[in-house]
Amino acid sequence: MITFLNRFTLTGDAEEFEKAFDETAAFLREQPGLIQYTLSRQLDDPASYINIALWESADALRAALGHPDFGNHAKAMRGLAESTGAIFAPRLSFEAPAGA
Repeated sequence: MITFLNRFTLTGDAEEFEKAFDETAAFLREQPGLIQYTLSRQLDDPASYINIALWESADALRAALGHPDFGNHAKAMRGLAESTGAIFAPRLSFEAPAGA
């Protein structure tokens, strides 16, 4: 399993960006290997977002991003925010016990 971290800095409207992200994410949810994602907005800087996505493998993520239809889905999002992304491999983790 890998983690894809993508930071977005808005250049457009936040509500439009979130809608465009959700539409792009709908396409990605149909691709093999996506486990989970969370889009979060920075509290102290509302123009800053981060997406944390878990994928089965880097190859699965690369295949989804390289899909011929991905560019069409991401076009609106790219017009509303600048982004940088990176792939990470887990090293250490913690999970709270149930009921804690």
